[in-house]
Amino acid sequence: MSLLDALEQDNIKKNTPLAERMRARNLNEFFGQEHLLAPGKLLRRAVEADRLTSSIFWGPPGCGKTTLAHVIAAQTRSAFVRLNAVTSGVADVRKVL
Repeated sequence: MSLLDALEQDNIKKNTPLAERMRARNLNEFFGQEHLLAPGKLLRRAVEADRLTSSIFWGPPGCGKTTLAHVIAAQTRSAFVRLNAVTSGVADVRKVL
C-alpha cells in the first residue's frame, strides 16, 4: 500500500457518515430485536448455522433492517442482494428471483 492509498483510505474513513461507522458488524454488536436474535432464538440459530433462507425485513425507518441484513450477509455464505422498496419495483424483484 502506498502513502497515497493510505491517505485515501483515511479520508474515506473520516468522511463516512457516523451511522455507517457505528453500524453493528456482528450479532453480538446488534442491539434490539431480542425476541428474534437473543441466544437460542430461531433467527440467531439460523444465522449462526448458516441455514437462513430468503428473507424480507419490514419495519419503520431506523429499526435496524439494513444493519441486520449487513450482519447476516457478513456472517453467512449466502448470496446477498439488497433491494430497497422505495427505489426498487416489481421488475427488480423478478430480476433477482
